[in-house]
Amino acid sequence: MGVFSMAKKLHVGNLKFDMTDQELEEAFAKFGAIASATIEKDRVSGRSKGFGFVEFVNDEDADKARDEMNGKGLKGRTVRIDNARDQKDS
Repeated sequence: MGVFSMAKKLHVGNLKFDMTDQELEEAFAKFGAIASATIEKDRVSGRSKGFGFVEFVNDEDADKARDEMNGKGLKGRTVRIDNARDQKDS
């Protein structure tokens, strides 16, 4: 209690390097409302680092997406999906 939980964020690994934020969002939108979908990019080159984050409005939708998409193909790559760790909780 006392800990206010906002939307649940998932870490999505092994993405194709040409995938866009919009494609990432579209791939997960079927599971529920998405607060944000971003692919991490290298600060210098601007190229994808091959992973990203999808933040869902509802925890249940995030759990379903994680369970159904983990180990599945996305644009020809087998993705790995985990709950993202909150950097503030180190």
